[in-house]
Amino acid sequence: MAREREWARKKAEALVGKMTLKEKASQLLFSAPAIPRLSVPEYNWWNEALHGVARAGTATVFPQAIALGASFDPDLLSRIASVIATEGRAKYNEASKRSDRDIYKGLTFWSPNVNIFRDPRWGRGQETYGEDPYLTSRLGVAFVKSLQGDGRFLKAAACAKHFAVHSGPEDLRHSFNAEASIKDIEETYLPAFKALVEEADTEAVMGAYNRLNGEACCASAFLQDILRNRWGFQGHFVSDCWALRDFYQGHGVAKNATEAAALALKLGCDLNCGCTYESLLDAVRRHLITEEDITASCVRLFTTRYLLGMGEKTEWDDLSITDVDTAQSRELSLEAARKGIVLLCNDGILPLVNVRTLSVIGPNADNRVALQGNYHGTASRYITPLEGIEDEAEKRGVRVLYSLGCRMTDLRDEHLAKEDDRFSEALAAAEASDAVVLVLGLDETLEGEQHDNSNFGWGADKTSLALPGHQEKLLTLLAETGKPVILVIEAGSAVDLSYASEHCAAILDLWYPGAMGGKALADIIFGNVSPSGKLPVTFYRSLDPLPPYTDYSMNERTYRYASSANVLFPFGFGLTYGKAEVVSAEGRWEGDSLSVKVLLRADRDMEDVLQIYVKDTDSPYSPPNASLRAFRRLEMHEGEQEALFTLPPEAFESVDAEGRRAVYGSRFSVSAGFCGPDERSAQLAVSSAISFIAEK
Repeated sequence: MAREREWARKKAEALVGKMTLKEKASQLLFSAPAIPRLSVPEYNWWNEALHGVARAGTATVFPQAIALGASFDPDLLSRIASVIATEGRAKYNEASKRSDRDIYKGLTFWSPNVNIFRDPRWGRGQETYGEDPYLTSRLGVAFVKSLQGDGRFLKAAACAKHFAVHSGPEDLRHSFNAEASIKDIEETYLPAFKALVEEADTEAVMGAYNRLNGEACCASAFLQDILRNRWGFQGHFVSDCWALRDFYQGHGVAKNATEAAALALKLGCDLNCGCTYESLLDAVRRHLITEEDITASCVRLFTTRYLLGMGEKTEWDDLSITDVDTAQSRELSLEAARKGIVLLCNDGILPLVNVRTLSVIGPNADNRVALQGNYHGTASRYITPLEGIEDEAEKRGVRVLYSLGCRMTDLRDEHLAKEDDRFSEALAAAEASDAVVLVLGLDETLEGEQHDNSNFGWGADKTSLALPGHQEKLLTLLAETGKPVILVIEAGSAVDLSYASEHCAAILDLWYPGAMGGKALADIIFGNVSPSGKLPVTFYRSLDPLPPYTDYSMNERTYRYASSANVLFPFGFGLTYGKAEVVSAEGRWEGDSLSVKVLLRADRDMEDVLQIYVKDTDSPYSPPNASLRAFRRLEMHEGEQEALFTLPPEAFESVDAEGRRAVYGSRFSVSAGFCGPDERSAQLAVSSAISFIAEK
């Protein structure tokens, strides 16, 4: 892309050189007006594609990002991103033909979100790939590379957000100062961004709302030095929406809009999502910035537009509405939903056999909203858990009884009724059934982004891990019937499953599984497909051992730092049908890299995710628990097979207190398994990880 970027930059310099100061300044706003005399069309930079083209009408609705994280499958992310780029191009072509250049109709997608899901209360954690920097980087790189394509022009432009050290609290984000050690910044919060810049050549990076150690993230000399000088970022930098207004209304780093605009531009923010850059001309008049400052950002922005094919013929010009939401893309969404579902426990009831009557109960059983997650498009068809189970049950001659059971948060269904007015119906259905599928959880109205200009009415952070309303009460009553309860959770984050883990026959985590989620659930419940998802986050027993939500230290947070006593279901954990196990694992040094050979055995054909963890036993800087350093989704066949990995030198690095990354030790514990090497995984899993010592 270096040659193409040089070509695009020269074209941008020539074009911008013909603009007046006022014209150049106007192009630094997300809603950039046309410049007719230079044949520059209007362009709106704001578009979303977290798990499908969002907020732009009909599009394939893939599972939410956290569910894609649970797939542990970079190839899947690559194929999904390719579909998103195709649909985005097709929608752009159709809108442009009709002179429709409104918001959510451009080719600059503000995705993916590669922040680290450090605390289960964060409402936007669902937008991430989970709590691990390595997993996030591998999935993010695959997404960005495929979204942008490998042709002369960018198929679409990706944006790594929110840079950096950003994960709540939502209600404080416009004034909050995240205080983080340089070790945590380098070890946890930056690696995914680094990978997206250096490996995937992401075209854009978006700054976060908050401050980091006193500097506003959208005007941070510290972050810009890392981004452009250390990593060599060549694209453009965009503010989060109305984040520059926070400079003077929340953070106190500027006195007014003019000072805020000057500060942001001087410190590397090229594009303003918001209206603060309307004050750029005033900032020039007050000698806070120069015309050259505006020119530099304008050139960067038009470099991106030329890379996207502005004024040129591209190979995607023939894409049209018929390329949107196709049967093939819906099938891919179904595949993704299946791969992201995590089986947390199973006493043998799944897959269901010899069932004549099945009750499906719960507020999320027939809730389309819970399929979507936030930042979603509009599917042409949705299949809820109830609908998916009914469709599959009909083929098998199984009777399905349905009851709402309870509302998600309200204490009654009918407003004139007493509390829990659907409990008796739910109990009757359960008692008449051979088994109960109870679908509980949350949806985007209960967890998500803070209410602002673009997402009125959406939920923000959670205050606890408890299921809201009387959902837990309903679960208890159904469990007490003695009928086997298969609990299905739809949520974008960890919830309290302490009671459920002791009283349910099986637990399945669907996350927000996309438009085809109900069919994916039915396929797994009835055994058409074996579950193969893994937790991309830790499910805790309690929030009490964690630091306060506003504390950005990693102490007791995520699988790398959490005490095993507080872990209910660990990162990397997920059961399947049958048994896959690691028979042996060994390593051989080849220079500074380690070649790892793993012998596997399965008792049936299945898919599962093999994971490799490393712990430097010498280094005082290594996290207390082993860290994920490699993984691979495998198609397992009955019998034995081998898997080979090469762990690069970086797999053995740790970060010291000054943020220096290096290989400090010479003795490493290397673990291979279909779960992590932790104590809790060993208790829960069908087979444990196997470890060996690699000593240099």
